[in-house]
Amino acid sequence: MPSFQSNMNIFSLTEDLLVRVHEKLTSEWDRKSFRLVCREFRRIDSLARKHLRVLRIEFLPSLLQKHPQLQSLDLSACPRIDDGVVSLLLTRIVPGSNSLSWANWTRGLKNLVLSRATGLRFSGLEMLARACPSLESVDVSYCCGFGDKEAAALSCAMGLRELKMDKCLELSDVGLARIAVGCLKLEKLSLKWCMEITDLGVDLLCKKCVDLKYLDLSYLEVTNESLHSIASLLKLEFLDMMACPLIDDVGLHSIERGCPLLKVIDVSRCEGVGASGLIALIRGHGNLVELNAGYCLSELSTSFLHSIKNLKHLQLIRIDGARISDSSFQVISTNCKSLVEIGLSKCVGVTNLGIMRLVSGCINLSVLNLTCCHSITDAAISAIANSCRNLVCLKLESCNMITEKGLCQLGSFCLLLKEIDLTDCGGVNDKGLEYLSRCSELSCLKLGLCTNISDKGLCYISSNCAKIHELDIYRCSGIGDEGLDTLSRGCKKLKKLNLSYCNEVSDRGLGYIGCLEELSDLEMRGLVKVTGVGLVAVAAGCKRLADLDLKHCEKVGDLGFWALACYSMNLRQINLSYCTISDMALCMVMGNLTRLQEAKLVNLGNVTVEGFELALRACCIRIKKVKLLASLRFVLSSEILETLRARGCIIRWD
Repeated sequence: MPSFQSNMNIFSLTEDLLVRVHEKLTSEWDRKSFRLVCREFRRIDSLARKHLRVLRIEFLPSLLQKHPQLQSLDLSACPRIDDGVVSLLLTRIVPGSNSLSWANWTRGLKNLVLSRATGLRFSGLEMLARACPSLESVDVSYCCGFGDKEAAALSCAMGLRELKMDKCLELSDVGLARIAVGCLKLEKLSLKWCMEITDLGVDLLCKKCVDLKYLDLSYLEVTNESLHSIASLLKLEFLDMMACPLIDDVGLHSIERGCPLLKVIDVSRCEGVGASGLIALIRGHGNLVELNAGYCLSELSTSFLHSIKNLKHLQLIRIDGARISDSSFQVISTNCKSLVEIGLSKCVGVTNLGIMRLVSGCINLSVLNLTCCHSITDAAISAIANSCRNLVCLKLESCNMITEKGLCQLGSFCLLLKEIDLTDCGGVNDKGLEYLSRCSELSCLKLGLCTNISDKGLCYISSNCAKIHELDIYRCSGIGDEGLDTLSRGCKKLKKLNLSYCNEVSDRGLGYIGCLEELSDLEMRGLVKVTGVGLVAVAAGCKRLADLDLKHCEKVGDLGFWALACYSMNLRQINLSYCTISDMALCMVMGNLTRLQEAKLVNLGNVTVEGFELALRACCIRIKKVKLLASLRFVLSSEILETLRARGCIIRWD
């Protein structure tokens, strides 16, 4: 009776109170449990849902009808969407008449993600732009058919504030001009890898979209003329020009006199940029918060070090690849007290003394990248642990002199540590992992090529680090089934696991992996003891699996592949290269997995040309990238190859 009375109280809550309860549910699992309680709770979930990410296009019409209050719609997992589908979704018949109007869900939509939609063209985009009057943010990145016509259609969305067009390879200055003229309210624009954009397009953009705060031109072949135009943007705060090969110090001198609000700049891997340009940039922007100059400087000169003394608010600096001295670290430590992140990957001259000087002043560091700083030892790690108690991320790949002593210090003092990369650190052993397991907040642990660890060390981690969601034990030859047993019981939140070439792992070990219900990314290359039985366990247990690498799993037979075709409905990427799969099994995998977008199918010795042909036909309407043996180029029918290309599929020949 008390239980019944309790339920009656719940069901007597008004609609607005139930909506407020629903808003407090931050976990998708909690929201799912909520809507499964009863029909009324499901109705409340439909009314209250603001964000929707659709994984299967066939459910899209019913989902949009159920959720009329959407503000954000993500269709990035639906590459098959085209103009016809858009037309069907946007229109509805007005009750009592034969006239058409826009569907209800379009009214409040503010954010739309269409990345990788290969079939969407200008008519569909124009309909979307006109049907969604509140649209503020659109992502059309990696849409292979997006060009100047499509940009013109999108320019009808005059209220756009954010637009992402990364790797829209057919977009030129003409299309960018239409965006610039039509979308005057733009504040954030990303044009990364849009290789047809030139200085002319950037100049018009800067003249028209004067409210721009964020601009990403990474990898573009623009020149200093673009930097001269960008300097006129009075509200710009973030500028990313990574790997722009034609800009140099002269261009940065232009920025010195412009962009008064600039806080973040990335000129990493810009070959022409050096100390002179960076000094000018710093001189004109004393309020810089982030400076990424990775692989620009051959060494930290005295003049450059003198200039950074003025950056009192600097929180992040990356100087990867530079030669640096102990005295340089002292200058940074003394003058950059606000630093929370420093990148020193592949820097030459990094010593224990230098690191000690750095952390003595930069005690607020939370992210430290020391990848390939081969000279540092446990002494440096001890100094880091003692000074940087708020450390969250530490990257030590290929720091071969780190041993259990350094990890003991980290485990004693850096209790907030969430991510550590110990890849190829030969001095790491089981005792070191025991010390490290005291960092109970660990969520990402990379131990690839650490050949001195075993199941015992993995047991320590599994027992104390329940929050781990990413684990890399690539080529850890001492890890076997027992270690995976403890892992499956202790790390239930694991989402990403790399156990490639862990040759002691057998079907029994994969049976334990099958208990990890949240696993979405699994690399298991070269597991020579694994058969189809093990793969069945993974497919049946890991229903969220989205990315699977089976390369060189030569003992896995059709039994395992049939299980994948039946159970792994969420798979988006798969690598079957060098597997012993048959024609029939390959056709089932490629045909049944309706969300599959990328497949690597190299050296499948048991598959005939006819098998490849049928498998590609089974998936041609949705596959976006496929890798095949080069010899197949001359024996596959021209019809199937043309169909794939017409659908926007990228074929890589190995």
